[in-house]
Amino acid sequence: MDIFSKIAAGEIPSYKCAEDDRFYAFLDINPVAKGHTLVIPRREVDYIFDMDDEELASFQIFAKKVATALRNAFPCKKVAQIVLGLEVPHAHIHLLPMNSESDADFRKPKLKLADDEFKAIAERILEEFRKL
Repeated sequence: MDIFSKIAAGEIPSYKCAEDDRFYAFLDINPVAKGHTLVIPRREVDYIFDMDDEELASFQIFAKKVATALRNAFPCKKVAQIVLGLEVPHAHIHLLPMNSESDADFRKPKLKLADDEFKAIAERILEEFRKL
């Protein structure tokens, strides 16, 4: 079981933003911006395009709902969707609130947030998600 599967299963703590029976969303612990959220399928699949059409479509619809919650929690011009990362062999989407393209620059220094800040951010997103 990879690290993201362990997170989705609750074996490793995370800052949950949304979930259903097939997908899970949680805060990135090395965020580019406040609200930086990862969306994953619960099923272990390394490459997003190895998902069958129905699963990929459902994954995108779930990510869209999370993006709506994120935008409601952290008003911004748009929510960026980025598929990036080779370090974890598990398909995932990064969602980032953005007001300019530079807000989605992964080369900039990551934010350093305290546990209580992470908890508050995740709760705001989860609260908005539950309203949808």
